[in-house]
Amino acid sequence: MPVREVLRRMPDPAVVLRVSRALAVLDLVLDDNEDQLRYFSFDGRWSDTEEAALMRDGSGNEYSMVFSPDGVFAYGFDHESPMSPYGNDMKPWPGLLDRVPEVFHGARDDKAFWDPLGAPRATVCFWRTTGDTAWQCGPVEGDGEDGADWLFELVADGRPEAYLTFAEDYYEVALDLEPIRHVYALMPLTEYVVTSLNPRRRLADLAEGIAEIGYPRS
Repeated sequence: MPVREVLRRMPDPAVVLRVSRALAVLDLVLDDNEDQLRYFSFDGRWSDTEEAALMRDGSGNEYSMVFSPDGVFAYGFDHESPMSPYGNDMKPWPGLLDRVPEVFHGARDDKAFWDPLGAPRATVCFWRTTGDTAWQCGPVEGDGEDGADWLFELVADGRPEAYLTFAEDYYEVALDLEPIRHVYALMPLTEYVVTSLNPRRRLADLAEGIAEIGYPRS
């Protein structure tokens, strides 16, 4: 299963959290269309004790990673995967949700990630508790394509260069690497960094989004 290969490359949770926050800020700066959902977002106020990194590509593919004091729980959904519940009588793929630790049952069962017909929008599921030394997944059956390799590509890679390649293709603009490195390091945003990425954006306009993401302020 692709998820197992991805988990071998996935950085530690602290790095995943940092990169997830950076991805959301970069998309906040680059995507100035306020009428549509952004590709990457981050909710630093998901609950009293949780933060959430979200990806929605607008074509039905998505992921969610919930960060809590107990660790990280993640879902991914490739809508074209043969492992989709929509092609399997609205049932999770065999083994997908097996062995999820009890501390993550709240995130596992969160209706924000479930279809009203009764199955999580998921072809990928993995987690890591604070006591784990490696990322974990259930004993997923078969050898189907779950989409983990491309859904979590930027998070698993962890490099600013990877986002540069993605963003230049997705937004069809030429970008400099240095401001992206600045954001990946979670250094406070400056007017220069913002306008270097998107001349139409101003730092003052991003205050609400930055606060929601929980990105450091100067």
